[in-house]
Amino acid sequence: MTLALNLDRKAEAAAVVHSHGVPHRRIEEWKYSDLKAVLGEKGLGAVTAEWLVGNLPNGVEIFDLAQPNPPQWVMVHVARPTQNVMNAASLALSAGGVAFRVPKGAAIEGPLKLDFTGPGHVRALLVLEEGVSLTLLEGVGIADFRNVGFEIVIGAGASLEHVRISPDAGDAVLVEEANVRIAADGRYRAHFAGFGSKLSRMELEIELDGAGAQAHLSGVSVLDGKRHSDVTTHVIHRHGDTTSSQLFKHVAGGQARAVYQGKVTVAKGADGSDSIQTAKALLLGESAEADLKPELEIFADDVKCAHGAAVGDLDADSLFYLRARGIPEAEARGLLLHAFLEDAVAEIANTDQRELVRSALLTALKVVA
Repeated sequence: MTLALNLDRKAEAAAVVHSHGVPHRRIEEWKYSDLKAVLGEKGLGAVTAEWLVGNLPNGVEIFDLAQPNPPQWVMVHVARPTQNVMNAASLALSAGGVAFRVPKGAAIEGPLKLDFTGPGHVRALLVLEEGVSLTLLEGVGIADFRNVGFEIVIGAGASLEHVRISPDAGDAVLVEEANVRIAADGRYRAHFAGFGSKLSRMELEIELDGAGAQAHLSGVSVLDGKRHSDVTTHVIHRHGDTTSSQLFKHVAGGQARAVYQGKVTVAKGADGSDSIQTAKALLLGESAEADLKPELEIFADDVKCAHGAAVGDLDADSLFYLRARGIPEAEARGLLLHAFLEDAVAEIANTDQRELVRSALLTALKVVA
């Protein structure tokens, strides 16, 4: 049941794409990121993008989704039905992708490094079986237009740290949808660092399916010029005694636009759910824009949920304090911006990945500050 042979699911996905069309600003979830306007007459196309494994740790199994005779673990988890139009497009319009599995009992050393490159559509699947742990470092290659559909399955007691770095990609249009399913006592920690493009969007749907399941998301963006970066999340607490947190920080200068849309749904009967969302942005120019929209949808009684958003400029008193102590203005602004972003970066547990993101931020801040 590879993408080439799974005709029924591909046909279902194609029907979703046909009925919905290319997302545009009149669709609530896309009101800040008009993909249809950006793509213009070119539309979604039907090219298969490429993937590249930079490092495959011992013990991690891999399967090329363009090949025949997939193993059972691929057949069980790949290409779930979806009404998400871009997720459906990545299935309907691609002919391949890549799947990974960390089997129960495996002890993995070192990160899995995965890059998506080239234009077009591509699928990916990552399955973590019971009790295992993995760090995933995802790279985002520059392309005119690319759409990635990523399915992640985290088994009972398993743990995934996911770090995704999207570079300053000029006129690229880069879209990714990740569906993450987390079993009882499973844990997903993810950090998304974005430096913008003509349109860059990371969309996540995370399902907390068992007691003790956790999802902790953080992210930073530093944007200048006319760069655009959108992180859209939907965390669903399907089971009680589950936990989620989100912390996103944005810095936008020039005519850049930073977008965060975060929705948390607590299902009926999911008592004991605990969720918090925080999104903040600093605007460094009159033409910069930040759209922050946290939402809560609660169908249970005994829960603890909170959300907040704030947009502002650098604190004038703090800037004056640093300038009064002989620090040049550009350096003082850079220090304040770095401090503003630091608590989100500190959420990255892996030291090497944390320093990698910090290094990219320092480079970007030299331009935007």
